Amino acid sequence: MNHISIKLSQSTGILLEHARRAGMSDQAILAAVEAKDSAAFQQAQDERFRYENFISYADEHGERLAEAVKEGYRLTFNTRNGLKSWLEQAFDLQSGQDFEVGEGIIEKLRLTEQQAELVEQRLAVNWTVAETKEVPGGKELTLKLRAPEVRI
Repeated sequence: MNHISIKLSQSTGILLEHARRAGMSDQAILAAVEAKDSAAFQQAQDERFRYENFISYADEHGERLAEAVKEGYRLTFNTRNGLKSWLEQAFDLQSGQDFEVGEGIIEKLRLTEQQAELVEQRLAVNWTVAETKEVPGGKELTLKLRAPEVRI
């Protein structure tokens, strides 16, 4: 697995994946990012996903959006609900149907080999792939929140 050095916040990653899911090509996303044109995300915007600050937020926080689209990215931190939302957007899945979410755990996440690889690349360091099972058509993953290190 190659090391991804570009980091995105959870909210930026979710918005990027939602734009892709809404039918925007990587070329269209790149053109909008390079032109700093938030209006280009109109087709992806709805009551839950707003894009008016998408580009300015990334700029202000040093998120390299264009490189993330071209080369991939790693999320800086995942909350349980944020990771659930990212999985739903990135892979067009539905929580409760395609995977189960519990306290500090996501189970029964069935993905293709390529999707499982993407999860491993994108997952923030506060989560880990705790278990991988081979299943027909790919893998079933269990993701767990990492226990914090205790220093005495």
